[in-house]
Amino acid sequence: MATIRRNAVISILFAVFGGPGIVLVYMPFLITRFRIPAGEPGWQMTLAGLLMVVGILPGIESARRFVTVGRGTLVPTHPTEHLVVSGFYRHVRNPMYVGVLTALAGEAVLFERRAMIAYAAIVWLVIHLFVCFYEEPTLARRYGDEYLRFKRHVPRWLPRVTAWGDGE
Repeated sequence: MATIRRNAVISILFAVFGGPGIVLVYMPFLITRFRIPAGEPGWQMTLAGLLMVVGILPGIESARRFVTVGRGTLVPTHPTEHLVVSGFYRHVRNPMYVGVLTALAGEAVLFERRAMIAYAAIVWLVIHLFVCFYEEPTLARRYGDEYLRFKRHVPRWLPRVTAWGDGE
C-alpha cells in the first residue's frame, strides 16, 4: 500500500507541476492570461467546457491505472512494472495524450486565440515525435512481444470503436 501511495503522490505532482500542468495550465495562461473574450456565445463556452472535461477524464483514469494496475507512475523515469492495456487503453494506445490534446482544443475554443491553435499544433507535433522516437521504442524494449501485440491491435491516435481484448 505504501508503494501505491508513493506512486500516486509522484504522479499527482508530475501532473500538476510537470507535463500536463505545463501544457494545459501554465503555457495557456502565458498565452491568454485566461481572459475569455467578451460576448462569447453560450454554445461556444459549452463546447469548450465539454472538450476540456472529456479531455481530462482519460488522464485521470489512465493515471489511476498506471499506479494501481501498472504499479508505476506517470513519470517516464519511474515507469510502470506492467504494461497497462485496460480501460481507455483498449481503444487507443495514448489516451492521456489524446485527452490532453482534446482539452487543449477546448481551451483554444474558449479563448479564441490563434496563438492557442498554433500552440496546440506544436504540442501535438512534439507529442507525436516523442511517442514515435522515444516512447514506442522504449516500450517495445521494456515489454517486448506484449507491447508489439498491443501496438498491432490498438491505434496510436484515433480510438477504436470496439474495445480490444485478449480474444483478438
